[in-house]
Amino acid sequence: MKKKLFLIILVVGLTTASYAQDYNTGLGLRGGYGWGITAKHFLNQSNAIEGFFYGYPNGFNLTGLYQFHNRAFDVDYLRWYYGFGAHIGSYYSKHKEGKNEHFVLGIDGVIGIEYTFSEAPINIGLDFNPHVNFTGYTGFMPFAALSIRYTF
Repeated sequence: MKKKLFLIILVVGLTTASYAQDYNTGLGLRGGYGWGITAKHFLNQSNAIEGFFYGYPNGFNLTGLYQFHNRAFDVDYLRWYYGFGAHIGSYYSKHKEGKNEHFVLGIDGVIGIEYTFSEAPINIGLDFNPHVNFTGYTGFMPFAALSIRYTF
């Protein structure tokens, strides 16, 4: 069963490779201050939603973003994007007396650039994702990350 599923995903991926610029959905890994998984889905040619779950040394976040995409530098398959969203998560801090856990909730911004390979169903992106926590571990967090996705 696993082999059949892998073959179906492979065939779908190879048949969509020629349409890589207009991919509908991408699933992959995200790395930066923390590591996690990312999923991006296009609602139309220029608007997308992205969600990522990532862990970092003292916690984790679940983030949702709405993004606006535009062609970058008049280069095929290269797009820049910006957007906004929110996150929820948990953070803990260690002290001599023990460990304190914090529930975090905040807002996010994003600006980035991504390239989709025309010869393979792969997308790679680099973004700056500043966010502000309003609860728990409060304050401004300026994070950057690299994402690699398999596109459908």
